[in-house]
Parts: sequence; structure tokens; C-alpha cells
Amino acid sequence: MTATSALICHMNIVLEDGSTADSTKASGKPARLNLGDGSLSPAFEAELAGLDVGAKHSFTLAAKDAFGEANPDAIHHMDKSRFPADMKLEAGVIVSFAGPGGSEIPGIVRDVAGSSVTVDLNHPLAGRTVTFELEVVQVL
Repeated sequence: MTATSALICHMNIVLEDGSTADSTKASGKPARLNLGDGSLSPAFEAELAGLDVGAKHSFTLAAKDAFGEANPDAIHHMDKSRFPADMKLEAGVIVSFAGPGGSEIPGIVRDVAGSSVTVDLNHPLAGRTVTFELEVVQVL
């Protein structure tokens, strides 16, 4: 594979307790994994090296090589008035914020205390060891 190749894969992301956090098979839409563009950790890319169409590969990565460590600076305490009045704010609710260039940044409400809302902007799987179960559909 060259530095600009990609794999189209069906993928399950499995947590340490054996539960499935995400599955492309559920949506019927395989994921595109671009190699060499910096979007994947070196450890993740190393697991993909040499895989061909039809290959099934399972591997476990520590948090730093999967979705990163949780960053305490990504947890923000915001005033309730910054949210729409009709929004139901409770732990576990996903909220969206405007990011650079019109992108959306998702956050998870972790706590609501009085007029303070604690929002976590870390990736939901940050800080977790996860297992990836891949099935290669196409090599580009």
C-alpha cells in the first residue's frame, strides 16, 4: 500500500466490557480509513498494513492510540442561559456547538447543577481502551 491509500472496512468498536460502542454494519455504511494523512494514529495504521480485500482483523489499542486520552481542558462549565430555553439539559444529552469553518463540535452534558451546565467536549471514547474488529471491503 502507498502512503495515500485507503481501506473501506466494516468495523465494530468494542469496549473492554465486551459491549459494542459502534458498528458500521448496523448502518450498512462501511468506514473509509485513510492511510498516511495523519487522521489515524501510527499504532492504528500499523494494524492495517498489508490487509487485503476480505481480510478480517481484530486488534486492541490503548486510549492514546485509539481516540486519545481524555483532556480535562475539554470539560467546560457553562451558564444555562447559553442554551435554548426549551432544550432538555440532563446528564447524557448530546449538544452541538459551532466550530471553526462552520463545523459542528459535539459535547456531552455531564452534570447540571443550578444554573451551571458541565459539558464534556472530549470524544465519547477518549480515555478508553478499545478493540477494533475490521472486515476489509475494498482497498483503494
